[in-house]
Amino acid sequence: MKLSVLDQSPVSAGSGIAEALEASIQLAKLADRLGYTRYWAAEHHALNSLASPAPEILLARLAGETRRIRLGSGGIMLPHYSALKVAEVFTMLHALSGGRIDLGLGRAPGGSPLEAYALRRERRDGALPDDFPDQVAELMSYFEQDFRADHPFRRIKMPADRPDASIIWLLGSSMWSAVAAAQWGLPYAFAHFFSGEHTRAAVTHYRSRFVPSKHHSKPYSSIAVSVICAPDQQEAEFLASSARLLRRRLHTGAGLTPLAPPHEAMRELDAAAAAHAAAHAAAANEWPALIAGTPLQVRDALRQIGQALQLDEMHVVTITFDPAARLRSYELLADAFELSAAGQNAANT
Repeated sequence: MKLSVLDQSPVSAGSGIAEALEASIQLAKLADRLGYTRYWAAEHHALNSLASPAPEILLARLAGETRRIRLGSGGIMLPHYSALKVAEVFTMLHALSGGRIDLGLGRAPGGSPLEAYALRRERRDGALPDDFPDQVAELMSYFEQDFRADHPFRRIKMPADRPDASIIWLLGSSMWSAVAAAQWGLPYAFAHFFSGEHTRAAVTHYRSRFVPSKHHSKPYSSIAVSVICAPDQQEAEFLASSARLLRRRLHTGAGLTPLAPPHEAMRELDAAAAAHAAAHAAAANEWPALIAGTPLQVRDALRQIGQALQLDEMHVVTITFDPAARLRSYELLADAFELSAAGQNAANT
């Protein structure tokens, strides 16, 4: 099972977007050296806690900062954009990265209803029709240049050295995305760290109902899991308090506040409320959304999930108040899995 990175570019209290993005650059460079398969940048809007509204800009910078690792979006929220613009942007990223680009697509807004409205391609009264399937089909046609003969966009020409549609992944946190990814024959990544209630059902449906497509003859699945590694369990849980509080704030609509340091996070996480939330999560989800522990504990937990779901890959999301602790967590996990850049390079597709 391959290991990859999903980065939300967390902003710690007392710092800003510049520091968060610099930490993301350092993380991508480290992941490149350690042997992680992919580095994906997330898309979130109007959150002071996450500095990632435009992953394509960060990916352009990282194309020149890394050498081996695949770079991608985790993901581009396609309903906000025109398919042609996304195709052109990722054609440029494909060229800048030497063909190391992935295009992960999401259907969610990546923010509140207000931000979703502000980001609309067009604004009018009433709900807009859900044209996401049509957008994906159009996007794929730009890469493949296979519009039907009477389609007006057939006259739009893309560069000859553009990527093909094999770079596209479908991302999601619901059964809808699992059904769509299987029907369209695309690689699939499930956001377990965001909502683990449907993890097994979504991945199982995807793998069992997969329809082979032009570029993918068999299913390829990953899930994204929050992870904190430290030399001992106590330190891991201490560091994880910042991420747990951020998750709580995001789910309650209070995610505008930057990431709190662990000692403050532990004070805010009322013991009784935290115990109730943990019990509720354990009842609703088969596996925890955040796994904190020693490298071997985390490795064994990830392997158990991977084997149960027959995963091809896992995307690891690590959020700590101190960027150095985040880098160390990824280093410890790479050592536990015995990753190596040389060993991953051949499989880096």
